[in-house]
Amino acid sequence: MPAPADPNDPAGLPNLGPKSREMLAAAGIAGIDELRRLGAVAAYARVKRADPRASLNLLWALEGALCGLHWRDVARERRTSLLLALEDHERPPIRR
Repeated sequence: MPAPADPNDPAGLPNLGPKSREMLAAAGIAGIDELRRLGAVAAYARVKRADPRASLNLLWALEGALCGLHWRDVARERRTSLLLALEDHERPPIRR
């Protein structure tokens, strides 16, 4: 695959096809820099709020894109830790 013209274009990351990039853009995640800043879990949560049809495969793909792993390897090796991180991310803060 040729390198994208814009180095911040998510098309340059593995695991992210056109539909994944569309979902990221619809959630206001415009580029690789913002995706890295947010991390896979927060980015997935934002996409899921914008499009409830987003599946956990997107979470695996985002983590793989940021870590250089195939999404299936992420699903097999990091599933539990990512699901726990997602649960923590979505938990409302405790008010004291």
